[in-house]
Amino acid sequence: MSPKNRLIYLPLGGAGEIGMNCYVFGYGPEGKERLIVVDLGVTFPDMDSAPGVDLIMPDISWAAENADRIEAIFITHAHEDHVGALGHLWPRLKAPVYARAFTAAIATLKMEEQGQPLDVIRVVKPRPEVVEAGPFKVQFVPVSHSIPESSALIIDTPAGRIVHTADFKLDGTPIVGEPFDPEEWHRIAREGAGVKVLTCDSTNVFSPLPGRSEATLAGPLSELIAVQEGMVVATTFASNVARLKTLAEAGRAAGRSVCLLGRAMKKMITAAVETGVLTDFPAIIPPEEAVEVPRGNLMLIVTGSQGERRAASAQLARGKYLGLEMKDGDTFLFSSKTIPGNERGVIRVMNAFSEMGVDVIDDRNGLYHVSGHANRPDLEAVHDLLAPKMLLPMHGEHRHLREHCRIGIAKGIAAELAINGTVVDLTGEEPEVVEYIEAGRTYLDGAVLIGAMDGVVRDRIRMALNGHVVATVILDEDEEPLGEAWVEIKGLSEKVKSGASLVERIEGELNEFLDTAGAKVLRNDDKMDEAIKRIVRQVSMEEVGKKPEVTVVTSRLVAE
Repeated sequence: MSPKNRLIYLPLGGAGEIGMNCYVFGYGPEGKERLIVVDLGVTFPDMDSAPGVDLIMPDISWAAENADRIEAIFITHAHEDHVGALGHLWPRLKAPVYARAFTAAIATLKMEEQGQPLDVIRVVKPRPEVVEAGPFKVQFVPVSHSIPESSALIIDTPAGRIVHTADFKLDGTPIVGEPFDPEEWHRIAREGAGVKVLTCDSTNVFSPLPGRSEATLAGPLSELIAVQEGMVVATTFASNVARLKTLAEAGRAAGRSVCLLGRAMKKMITAAVETGVLTDFPAIIPPEEAVEVPRGNLMLIVTGSQGERRAASAQLARGKYLGLEMKDGDTFLFSSKTIPGNERGVIRVMNAFSEMGVDVIDDRNGLYHVSGHANRPDLEAVHDLLAPKMLLPMHGEHRHLREHCRIGIAKGIAAELAINGTVVDLTGEEPEVVEYIEAGRTYLDGAVLIGAMDGVVRDRIRMALNGHVVATVILDEDEEPLGEAWVEIKGLSEKVKSGASLVERIEGELNEFLDTAGAKVLRNDDKMDEAIKRIVRQVSMEEVGKKPEVTVVTSRLVAE
């Protein structure tokens, strides 16, 4: 009797968090399913939980261990949280990569930056073109989002049809990119046996009002910029090509020269033009010309809407950038939403501008930014339109996924809350959790990838919180102390409460230990290490209230 085939879903990133998207679908006999991977994204670190880390990516160990079963990688759109890890993680998977033209252009840059082969990236046209990948037949369906050529995926399998929305909104006038086409989605819902599984964006499940179109911003932005007297600087997400166009058009309409600052922004505009997504972006001037333009006739559009320290907005907040600087009477506009976790960086930039006399305008009133994700009524409309048998919420924190499940269940849809690492069997009439795998994080730390459990970041946090002590001891040929122990401290107060030296207090206690320690201890590296660490931490705790990380260096002289 041949093994029974099953259809499975496994999120490795993006389910239980916003960002770092990576999803696996499989079909075939248990443990031998043929697989496809959807998206390889990143999230961004903060100094509290991941000091010194450059990027955070999903732990794809399970997928890498089963790389020989992977038929293809599909990238839904070019946001960093969907494509940013491609160049770093592809060598562990080594499967062909499918994406639409604009996304493929960005994916190519990601691969090129890491020295990976470019011929594995294959450009796909939207539905009705079909990519056959083992037992899967995949179509890219245009959806509106805050970046051009975003796509949902139709994944047809022998066990039924899956619709993976990726990130989307219901926008009929997105300015740049394709509108959401409800008639096409009605056709998708009616084809064959209908939709078996909907894996769906959950980001804005708590937003109670229908989403607004990108086109609604043109009037308010034009009116705002037209009445400003000094220089106007605006920031938004670099990937939001439609918003960049709207801002540039508003600046030109106000009689201002427009200059773009920031490599990421220029990269997106270039890719959009080269792939034909963008054909009529307003004329811009380079920074060297911008410095000669009178302030009242100049508008800058800059990177750094999330307070990133290296971006153009933060550079301007610290002083001059490429010869340009902000002054009293200028205006800085955030045409963006602050992503949770980035508040401190954004507020730091805002306060720096305020100290310069710059008027800072954010989007608290909703006039100058619209979300790229479907709000609750829009999600419900998609549920009704597709009428799936099962709902698997993704792209959201745990609370988003849980609320999205409640909505589906209230409509009679079988829903399952599947966070990263949850293997769900989709073969039957209802989703069934069948296994949990380890699904952690991978850090880009400088030039190398490290695991979350490797201890590097943990040790860095401990040193940052408690300081570091190096204790050195030298023993002669007879295993007797040669001279006195000495210590070096980092990140600890040099003086204790009494005013004495912390170094001298630790060295004194260590030398007393060495004078009285027996031969068995002195000859045993492990016991020496343990005893010295205990003494250093005990003295430090008593004197300065800290238990530092301790490195013990024991040198033994060998007779010739």
